[in-house]
Amino acid sequence: MEAQTLLALPVVLALEPVAGEPPAPLTLTRDAAAELAALVAADLHALVPQVDAARLALAGALFDQVELLRPGFPVWATLDELAKRVPRGHLQNVVAFGSHEGHMPAPSLEPSPVYAEGPMRLLPMSLLAPAELAEELSEQLEIQLVGRGEAGTLTADWLMRALGIRLEHVRYLSRNDLLALTCVQYEHVNLAPLWALLEAALLTPYREEATMSARGLALRYADGKVLAQSPAQWLAAQGGDVAQRAHGFAGIVFELRQYAALLDAHQLPLQLQPDTTGQTEAADGYLLETLAAVEPGYDPPTLFAHEAPGLGVVAITVAQRGDGGRARALAHAYPLQPQALGPLLALLTDRYGSAGELHALGRVVLDGDGRLGAPPTALH
Repeated sequence: MEAQTLLALPVVLALEPVAGEPPAPLTLTRDAAAELAALVAADLHALVPQVDAARLALAGALFDQVELLRPGFPVWATLDELAKRVPRGHLQNVVAFGSHEGHMPAPSLEPSPVYAEGPMRLLPMSLLAPAELAEELSEQLEIQLVGRGEAGTLTADWLMRALGIRLEHVRYLSRNDLLALTCVQYEHVNLAPLWALLEAALLTPYREEATMSARGLALRYADGKVLAQSPAQWLAAQGGDVAQRAHGFAGIVFELRQYAALLDAHQLPLQLQPDTTGQTEAADGYLLETLAAVEPGYDPPTLFAHEAPGLGVVAITVAQRGDGGRARALAHAYPLQPQALGPLLALLTDRYGSAGELHALGRVVLDGDGRLGAPPTALH
């Protein structure tokens, strides 16, 4: 087998703990992973006997689906690379990787505790098959795992003892099954546009994908990142009275925060779509668009916080006042996480030489043209 080209067929063992159970351990030791791998090999042989001609590689680590469904599928890529280095003949062509002194053999095989309390835990594995067998084996896995993919009783019992939790379901899924399941989950919570972007990043990263959020924010995947329409640009294109427009703007920022959190979990960068007149920046927890340079003849730049009930600060506008008190917007910033507000204020204060005081507006303020802006008179 070592002289042959091996193709990786990704699989997961999906564990669904009984409601109310404590979080399962994140990893298994080397010995425990090896024990589990032997049980898994027996299960898969009973479902698809052709697996005996492939190498089973198992990572003794429990992930959330957002950790597995990332561009390039880094967990599986690492698992496959490690498995191909192991000489054939170990454990009847079954190889398992577990933790040693609290660490997995590669950083990408370390699950994050941030996602440890999810409703489903996923243990990744691969079947490394000779090229001439891979297509038939892949087809059989897709058919058999969907219809008969429940783990064997010995495997389920071993997992419950080893993890110290009760499990409602334990079943095998192909990676395609996991993709389909995640698609349904995101559609169920009105995030189908997000899935369209993520699916493109995972399966066709060389192609662009354009979509629109449920509230009408334009989104595009290209070159390994997601580009979102600026909320201020979205607002400028809306009709209706001032209150409706302000409420709609807050809703757009709320939706953008949802997208940002999930894209970050899937490690897909989010940026604002730049227009022809300004520049955009993205950092941990916020997005920033620069509209104009500081005008020497105007008052010093001031920071204004647009607020919405239940959302706190939805945007920060940097503005200068000129003749007649009219405010001129220099930049809009969008804090997507509460902890980003401090670093964002520090950046804006340093960049614009403002006093560092953030003027809380208590609402979303629009200028005379219905755009995101600042009050025309000074605040004291």
